[in-house]
Amino acid sequence: MTTRTTGIPFLILGQLLLLLLQPCYRKLAYAVGGNWDLLISNIGISAMHMQLLNNDRVIMYDRTDFGASNISLPDGKCRNNPNDLALKLDCTAHSVEYDVSTNSVRPLMVQTDVWCSSGSATSDGSLVQTGGFNDGENVVRVFRPCNGNGSTCDWKEIGGGLIQSRWYATNHILPDGRQIIIGGREAFNYEFYPKTASTNSVFNLPFLQQTNDPREENNLYPFVFLNVDGNLFIFANDRAILFNYMANTVVKTYPQIPGGDPRNYPSTGSAVLLPLKNLQAQIIQAEVLVCGGTPRGSYLNASSGNFLGALNTCGRITITDPNPQWIMETMPLARTMGDMVILPNGNVLILNGAAAGTAGWELGRSPVLSPVIYRPDNPFDSRFEVQNSNTIPRMYHSTSILIRDGRVLVGGSNPHAFYNFTGVLYPTELSLETFSPSYLDPESANSRPRIIAPASRHKIKYGQRVNIRFTVPGSVNRDVVNVTMVAPGFNTHSFTMNQRMLVLFSGNVTRVGKSAYKINSVFPNSSNLAPAGYYLLFVVHQDIPSEGIWVRIQ
Repeated sequence: MTTRTTGIPFLILGQLLLLLLQPCYRKLAYAVGGNWDLLISNIGISAMHMQLLNNDRVIMYDRTDFGASNISLPDGKCRNNPNDLALKLDCTAHSVEYDVSTNSVRPLMVQTDVWCSSGSATSDGSLVQTGGFNDGENVVRVFRPCNGNGSTCDWKEIGGGLIQSRWYATNHILPDGRQIIIGGREAFNYEFYPKTASTNSVFNLPFLQQTNDPREENNLYPFVFLNVDGNLFIFANDRAILFNYMANTVVKTYPQIPGGDPRNYPSTGSAVLLPLKNLQAQIIQAEVLVCGGTPRGSYLNASSGNFLGALNTCGRITITDPNPQWIMETMPLARTMGDMVILPNGNVLILNGAAAGTAGWELGRSPVLSPVIYRPDNPFDSRFEVQNSNTIPRMYHSTSILIRDGRVLVGGSNPHAFYNFTGVLYPTELSLETFSPSYLDPESANSRPRIIAPASRHKIKYGQRVNIRFTVPGSVNRDVVNVTMVAPGFNTHSFTMNQRMLVLFSGNVTRVGKSAYKINSVFPNSSNLAPAGYYLLFVVHQDIPSEGIWVRIQ
């Protein structure tokens, strides 16, 4: 029987006392929002990697060397499988295309092993994906979205497209449209794709060797962001550099993140470049937020059955400051293997993951089922807000990305070397679901904008002014309208490569008809700010975004 004090359960009394002692969390513990919806209970694969394309299809894939998946290849297709002794002829798919509009999946043929690979959407809208394991470690694969029903689109593979084997590497789109591929297991270097005469080589990056912990690594899938000056911010383990990839020189060494705990795989925190603003200013500020991870030694401890608690801290740093310093914040929920998704209104959603252990086979414990919203523009002590809980644990090999209607697509979770559905703590998860932030609640419908011009897939030049027309059913507060553009990222292993948001400079909101308005927006004037390609464009009113439209900046 529960002990009671003056009619209040002792456990609840203890929680109330804790909240009184920590007033900044009082609001956070009970603030809930957002809704979960199951889309498909079985898509046939566990979505280890995810990328949204500009036709609103999402490419997902797993690995090819672990037996059959739960979805067959079409038309009797099969592939020879040199890496799986038990299944030499594999007639199942290990990649699928998910159609957001029809809520359906289509199997795709990927021949070589894509396990723990990397990639990004390029300026023409293709997904260029690199590396993997075994016969896939030097392969480049291209998926080009088709017009019409897209039923003929499939992977094209380029053997030997990489010089260095790339497994657990990170990719980023550069201002000239190429991808840089950084690091990977036992790869303390970088290379480019596509290659030129001067870049047909690998280039050493000693920083990656310096951040490699013996027997643990903790520097795989490094966090990489294109800074506003064209250099790359690279975070690995517990520290970061600003790197000039053209000259192969370190421009700046940032302070170690306070606490000195690792944030990259397998400790596996996550990171985002916070929304870029004031794009017409002479000096543009850029900030990076790194959240979660595990204490040093967690991987070795978990391998021995001792599951240390995850980190509950975030570090925020202005990477453009002459003397940058980390500012530490405390999350309401500790988390490893969490994903961070930038929402159309500039807030950051943190979801998935575990409260103990690390990434790796069977090494995570205590699923964290409640997402958290981080509001970067709020006062320091009121930025985090806990959201409604999920019911499906999303552990190792989970994924999440933003889709055009403002929902967040969530899939994956397979902490096992094979598909394993019974007799385990966290069964292999083949389902696909969405989290709808509270801005999609019916109560917000009267304040929600709808873009009526330009048409989706509109081409825009750097620095161009564009009148964006939109409607709002209810009254409009013209002082709280802005326009954002988001680069869709490639998500795997708790990091979304190439994820990027820009808040456009906008003039006054003008009424042009009944419930119709226009806002004159100026697009970025440099590929250092926004590499050429497709972006999702949103009008945001009172923190409530419209459905996005695709625009192509070039």
